[in-house]
Amino acid sequence: MKRTIVVCMLFFLDACASERPEGKQFDLILTGGRVVDGLGSSAFRADIGVKGDRIVAVSRAGLKEEEAKDELDISGKVVSPGFIDNHAHIQTTIHEHPLAENFIRQGITTILATLHSGDQPWPLDEYASLLKVAPNVGFYAGHTWTRKQVIGLENRAPTDDELERMRWYVEESMKQGAIGFTTGLLYVPANFAKPEEVIELAKVASRYGGIYVSHMRNEATGLLKSVRETVRVSAEARIPAQINHHKAAGVSQWGWSAKSLSIIDSAQSEGIDIVHDLYPYTASSTGSSILFPQWALAGGAEGFAARITDPQQRKRIESEMVDIFNNDRTGGDLSRIQFRVLPSDQSYNGKRLSDYAADRGMPNNLETGIQLAIELQLKGGFSAIYHAMDEGDVIRIMQHHLAMIETDGDPVSYGVGYPHPRSYGAFPRVLARYVRELGVLSLEEAVKKMTSMTADRIGHTERGRIEEGVFADLVVFDPQTVQDQAIYSDPHRYPTGIDHVIVNGTVVMRSGALTGERPGVWLVGPARR
Repeated sequence: MKRTIVVCMLFFLDACASERPEGKQFDLILTGGRVVDGLGSSAFRADIGVKGDRIVAVSRAGLKEEEAKDELDISGKVVSPGFIDNHAHIQTTIHEHPLAENFIRQGITTILATLHSGDQPWPLDEYASLLKVAPNVGFYAGHTWTRKQVIGLENRAPTDDELERMRWYVEESMKQGAIGFTTGLLYVPANFAKPEEVIELAKVASRYGGIYVSHMRNEATGLLKSVRETVRVSAEARIPAQINHHKAAGVSQWGWSAKSLSIIDSAQSEGIDIVHDLYPYTASSTGSSILFPQWALAGGAEGFAARITDPQQRKRIESEMVDIFNNDRTGGDLSRIQFRVLPSDQSYNGKRLSDYAADRGMPNNLETGIQLAIELQLKGGFSAIYHAMDEGDVIRIMQHHLAMIETDGDPVSYGVGYPHPRSYGAFPRVLARYVRELGVLSLEEAVKKMTSMTADRIGHTERGRIEEGVFADLVVFDPQTVQDQAIYSDPHRYPTGIDHVIVNGTVVMRSGALTGERPGVWLVGPARR
């Protein structure tokens, strides 16, 4: 009889220990909140106990009686895993913005630098290992940077020797901790690469366990062909693929997301692993280079200047720009092009190309747009916001079961420059507009797209979820009041309704104020271990 009692008592104590660890000193307790675990489960009421950089208790019974060094009463609020940004332009500048305030205030605890047209830190491991920043960060091997090291801005295929050197850069980046291999095929010089070149380099990343992430070659008239190219790279290189900021740009392509999604679904049914992400806006943001045929930009500014002064080449350039304006971007309405930064005359930052034309007595039409684009490109170009997408496509892509969320944002200093509002509000906008206002996603679906789906994709499965034993990356917000505030005419506005942000068990934002802590770590690749 005594033996039976002892066994029962031990069982009882063990059960209690799993629910509320006896004698365990918590560093932080979050009490009274509603947990959205990031895995798609229904929200539930529970307290969370953190010790060191880990969640050590998720207790539905409560932890109020436990001892803790710090406590956050989050009654009436939601606590979810910290949001993971699939793509932001931090690769060589995050050290200049160590607190990453415009990201942290969105509830973002991890930022991934899928490089696209940007440069890659080199050596990658030296740069990444020395970072002391608030969010976690992850890096990729960049095709654009690699091509520039070997071929520069030349419009040609690599020689066998050059291709081998490019393979070496990708291999070394993977050895140094890159998550995978990424391309920006819309932009010079990556645009000059044939699919075969991309496949050969993706094979290197695949061999080391990487994934392939791409800003596709054409998101407008060439959208469907570009999705098929991404599928081909994935299939032939035997590498999981991901489309960054999936969109259907240009009025002529509105509605095409139904077709591009069907290609993704078809590929998945054939065993090809391809997913995608998006930002929740109907305007994109990039440089003026997209208004020109990419061959015209080979050799950089000098190459463009030489071609544009040649009458025959200029005629060809202008002819191809008609199609780019009409079908790929904004048509003849120059108000759809909003300057972010116009280096040659910064008084126009935030204004429209139509304003620039009107001040010169020029009509708002296609011919004016082409001539002004050439003039400004010769003066150094510009960065702009292009209002060229439809919300129906945004919603359709967002609802797809393989879609995740990103900002495509920049690390910015408050009040400096004229950023796209996504740099301040992408993740809160999903929760405010698409969950609360439009109801096109449930709160649980949205959080899953912001957290565990991305964590699992990059092979860091101890993040992006709330459960015992995982890293304590957390965000606390009010689902009834969370709201993006940044707008196109006034982008430097932080979101509201996000109270606390925790990275690796350390509070980096408390009651809406940054603490100055920098607990972020480098998430070392590859994605598939």
